[in-house]
Amino acid sequence: MNNENIKKAYFAAGCFWGVEYHFEKLEGVVSAISGYMGGKIANPSYEMVCSGFSGHLEVVEVTYDESIVSFEALTKLFFEIHDFSQTNGQGPDIGSQYLSAIFYVNEEQKDISEKLIVALENKGFKVATSLYKFVPFYKAEDYHQDYYERHQKAPYCHSYRKIF
Repeated sequence: MNNENIKKAYFAAGCFWGVEYHFEKLEGVVSAISGYMGGKIANPSYEMVCSGFSGHLEVVEVTYDESIVSFEALTKLFFEIHDFSQTNGQGPDIGSQYLSAIFYVNEEQKDISEKLIVALENKGFKVATSLYKFVPFYKAEDYHQDYYERHQKAPYCHSYRKIF
């Protein structure tokens, strides 16, 4: 693994357990870590984020080898594993911490994200996904990591559907 090829991407698509679950299965993904981004408090707890008052979203930090998988492929998967048209959360999980967003780390990621949003709109979809410039990522508590793998369950509000 060449370290020059290792990159990071940040996706918010509702409860981070299901998002992490799907990204970890993709070839070229080195790791998927559940955490928080976008709020007003450094190192927030899960309880703070769930309150909705901290302003954070549940986010998955995806570390990937771009010689195997591209940011565009990751972003397509992101759109295919959640309801990006939902404006108040994700499935039964309602609240600002569950909104759909991409935190881009550079202009290339922003451009690719914008291009895919336009492609979805051209297919007739309404896209509620927000794009935000990278801000600090805070890793969630250990009991949130690899949740579905540890509990031998499947995600309840994330399922794959082919769009692209």
